[in-house]
Amino acid sequence: MDTRSLQKLRLFSGMTEGEISAALPALHAREKQIGKGRALLCAGDVTDRLGLVLEGSVTIESNDAWGNRSILSHVGKGQIFAETYALLDGEPLLVDVVTNEDCRILFLRTGSARELASLSVPWAFKFTTNLLAISALKNLHLSGRSFHTAPKTVRGRVMAYLNTVSLQAKSREFDIPFDRQQMADYLNVDRTALSKELGRMQDEGLIRTKKKHFVIC
Repeated sequence: MDTRSLQKLRLFSGMTEGEISAALPALHAREKQIGKGRALLCAGDVTDRLGLVLEGSVTIESNDAWGNRSILSHVGKGQIFAETYALLDGEPLLVDVVTNEDCRILFLRTGSARELASLSVPWAFKFTTNLLAISALKNLHLSGRSFHTAPKTVRGRVMAYLNTVSLQAKSREFDIPFDRQQMADYLNVDRTALSKELGRMQDEGLIRTKKKHFVIC
C-alpha cells in the first residue's frame, strides 16, 4: 500500500511513512474494490471497522420498510465512514452505506477508543487525534442538514442547501456531490417538485445550473 498517498489524507495527517506502515497491520487494514450501487454496510449491521474512501464516493442513507430513502450525507475520496460505530462495541447501524460509483475502500479495525488509547506508540496518539477531529467536523456537517430540511417549502430547502455549499466553497459557483434524485432525497422533497422549482429559480434569475454545477446569481 502506498504510504505516501495515505500521508496526504486527513486521517493520517502528521504521521511519517514509518508510522503509517506500523499502523496499517495493527489496524488490520484491508483494501477492497467495490462496484457502483453496492451496499457496504446495512442498517442493523455491527462493525468494528471504519471505511476510508481511496477512490470513488459513497452515500449514507436511511431506507425505511416502505421503500422511502433519505440521503444523510455524501462521503468522497479521502473521507471516512462508520467511524462512530467502529468505536462503539456492538452498536447496530441505523443507516446504510452505499457506493455512489466504483470504489476502492480501505477498511481499518479501530476497535474501541480505550483499545486505541492504550497503544503507547506515537502513531496511535496521532491517529486518534485525527479521528477525533474528523468526527467532530462530520458531526458539524450532519447537523447542518437539519438547517437544509427545516424550511417548509422546496425553494426554502434548496436555498438553504445551496447557500451552505457556497459558503463552504467560498464561491458563488460550485459543484454539488448529488444528482437530481440524490438531491431530492437529501432535502426530503419530491424529485419532480425539485426539478420544477430549480427551473423557476433559473427563470427568475436566482441561479444557473447544469447537472451538478450551480451558480448563485
